[in-house]
Amino acid sequence: MDFIDRLRNLSARIPKLQESGVVKTEEGAKNALVMPFIQALGYDVFDPHEVTPELTADVGTKKGEKVDYAILSEDKPIILMECKGFGVDLNTVHASQLYRYFSVTEARFGVLTNGITYKFFSDLDAPNKMDETPFFVFDLTSFRDQDADALKQFSKGAFNQQAIVNTASELKYGRGIKAFIAQQFSDPSEEFVRLCLKDIYSGRFTQSALEELTPITKSAFRAFISDQVEKRLKSALASETTDTDEHETVDEDTVAENTNESESADETTESKHETTQEEIDGYLTVKAIIREVIDVKRVSMRDAKSYCALLVDDNNRQTLCRLWFNRSVKYIGILDESKNEEKYQIEDLDDIYKYAEQLRARASHFVADPA
Repeated sequence: MDFIDRLRNLSARIPKLQESGVVKTEEGAKNALVMPFIQALGYDVFDPHEVTPELTADVGTKKGEKVDYAILSEDKPIILMECKGFGVDLNTVHASQLYRYFSVTEARFGVLTNGITYKFFSDLDAPNKMDETPFFVFDLTSFRDQDADALKQFSKGAFNQQAIVNTASELKYGRGIKAFIAQQFSDPSEEFVRLCLKDIYSGRFTQSALEELTPITKSAFRAFISDQVEKRLKSALASETTDTDEHETVDEDTVAENTNESESADETTESKHETTQEEIDGYLTVKAIIREVIDVKRVSMRDAKSYCALLVDDNNRQTLCRLWFNRSVKYIGILDESKNEEKYQIEDLDDIYKYAEQLRARASHFVADPA
């Protein structure tokens, strides 16, 4: 099992723990999630030379205080961890012990966690003094592949202190920039409106002018983002949906026979394979459903005459499902292990979620047996 699979398995525990309510204390969070998280990073939680619980590091007049976990290398702390109760809002607490211990150990990284979210700190602002804000935040319930790649730097096999410090600034300030953009996207500040219009607007930036220009700026910003997303999506699909007649190995008549339905002549003899927005949306919906089961980077779309096939590893022998949208009555076709296709009629794209279990079951087949 690779690193990201270990994280996904750990992530899958959280909804059950939240629903059952059995984890209510800090110790419960440690046992159920924090220790398995450390293990997922490759460290042996039962070897005190690698992971020391309740590390004592006296600070000034404070004696006998303990940090919850210290991850060691050559018997020296490299990562300190302070744990809070399961699901506690980390924005409302301060990593006090972590902050104090940071200056008296050789560790360059501190982690504040509630078992779900892990905030990583370093000393980017002042040497040997832990920063007030984290340079990296990892959430087990909503991480992306690039988040897992960043986290992997802290794993036992990949840990390189200087390399992480070198990239920490990029992570920290990149995160801050994205937060700023998100804020301006939803509620543009006066300074942002002025910046956007300084070379365009020739009038004075009076209060009434700003009140008029702010919603215009907000609308233009949203339109720009939407345009960029659409361009990227079309570009990606263009590389995935090149002419497929020469690649398509499933004969249309065979498909009709497998599904016990015959297609009309005008549907099966179309010469144009134009990918519609509805097919694109269906493709994205399916990827959203199966992303917890399989790496969605492996899933691509291939447009055929009568349907769009969603393939794993761009292999037409590894069909995940088919979108039969080029007709008045729309279907999603999901294949079983024998490659027999079951068609399900849908009224709109939201109906695809009714068949999430079947889609995940089909996707899991390629995780276990890619062939």
